Amino acid sequence: MSNSIHWVDILIVIISVFFTLGAGFYFARRQKSSDQYFAGSKTIPAWAIGISIFATLISSVTFLAYPAAAYKSNWILLVQGLMVPIVLLGLIWVIVPLFRKVIRLSTYEYFERRFGVFARMYSSVAFILTHFSKMGTVLYLVSLALSSLTGVPVVVYILSLSGIIILLTYLGGIEAVIWMDVVQGFLLIGGGLLCAGLLLFRFEGGPGLMMSEAVSMHKIDFGPYNFSLAQLTFWVMVINGAFYALQKYGTDQTIVQRYLTAKTDKDAKKAAYIGVLASVPVWALFMLIGSLLFVFYNSGSATLPEGMKADQVFPYFIGTQLPVGAVGLVLAALVAAAISSLDSDMNCLAAIGVEDYYQRFKPNCTDKQRFNMGRWLVLFSGIAMTGVALLYAAWDGEGVLGVVFELYAIFSAGIVGIFLLGLFSSRANKKGLHIGIAVCVLFTAYAVATTTKIGDYLILDLGKYNFPHHKYMLGVYSHLIVLVVGYVASLFFKSEKVDKSLTIYGYLKSNEKLK
Repeated sequence: MSNSIHWVDILIVIISVFFTLGAGFYFARRQKSSDQYFAGSKTIPAWAIGISIFATLISSVTFLAYPAAAYKSNWILLVQGLMVPIVLLGLIWVIVPLFRKVIRLSTYEYFERRFGVFARMYSSVAFILTHFSKMGTVLYLVSLALSSLTGVPVVVYILSLSGIIILLTYLGGIEAVIWMDVVQGFLLIGGGLLCAGLLLFRFEGGPGLMMSEAVSMHKIDFGPYNFSLAQLTFWVMVINGAFYALQKYGTDQTIVQRYLTAKTDKDAKKAAYIGVLASVPVWALFMLIGSLLFVFYNSGSATLPEGMKADQVFPYFIGTQLPVGAVGLVLAALVAAAISSLDSDMNCLAAIGVEDYYQRFKPNCTDKQRFNMGRWLVLFSGIAMTGVALLYAAWDGEGVLGVVFELYAIFSAGIVGIFLLGLFSSRANKKGLHIGIAVCVLFTAYAVATTTKIGDYLILDLGKYNFPHHKYMLGVYSHLIVLVVGYVASLFFKSEKVDKSLTIYGYLKSNEKLK
């Protein structure tokens, strides 16, 4: 598919890109130390940090893959997002101040203080693998959309966008990232509302009939609802979503690092609530767009080119149905969605690299060396992101959202189990945790090998003993294995002295004393 877009639309996108780069140059002059580069000035208002959390969570995966998923099926993948506020509204009040109190920069410093160096290294490596795969996916998706609209090869967009994002993050640090996230977050919301509005009112029967048709076609639905863990069902996504929420808000550096940029604990908690509550409606908005696209193109209102993939339908709609000017605004929102997610990932990966590795192997390094190494790591993470996106382009990736969820399940590596074990058990110890992690790694290897095909054959075929459940359950089981096995194994070893402030019980006790 190739469509020519008007020069006005191209101009709008170019202006938005130059505005983004201008922000990077503006904040570059304020980057004098590693703390400033990674944690900001601690003067950023709570609402801006909250919008930044929201924009980081949304990304181009929401803008493109959610409509594609709803177009192909229904809203079942949204169930994961719906679990986020349910799980976190009761936990943010303790998670946020705990991290602000016990860590300097890296989320995984908490893991070391609770369970030793190995727990920190294991968790940070899992974060790195997860986000490298995610970053490449986001970059590929937005490049694919732009390529579909203009006919310019995907590779050109991958290389161009990665260069812009690397430059912004390299120059501006976390402050530039957060403030650009604010702008890009509002752009993304505006682009989504514009497309949904056009779809609702473009249909001959009006919005009421459009929604009725979407429901009758089972495009606004969360099923199947049967309790099966072997297929992708509502209950699989409920369980998966609960652990996703804990992993994202309790163990993910991109979110935890935002907590550290706030002036006070109260501001940090307010920002977290804003991020949670803003994300769900926007996820739903883009699922709705996918459902409305299905009705629009399957009711005689318009037709699609033969053989078009679900991932290409939304970009095709943008290019053929939106008026001049609106196309540019939506494309600017799409590019903004990618930038707001990827600049955050790159800054956080650099923070992890400096805090968890560089400083450990060079403990006497100066702050200037930390700062310079952080910028080098931004460059490295950007290059790695580009490499993953180019692999997707070479493989002609399809169903990318499903791939992202599966990689999260595999690379999550039981981190939530480690976090819950440390937070809720003062009896759990380092040796017990190591056994739990070992069992988790063996289980993950078995599950992946018995469900992944190379060509027509499974990597390991054990017949009826192959992993029987859906791959999204893999991450859930890995967390539970670490939690249960780690706790039980700890009972066989002598109790270790635990800093009570690292557990929820110590936190609650210290709060009682302050009252």
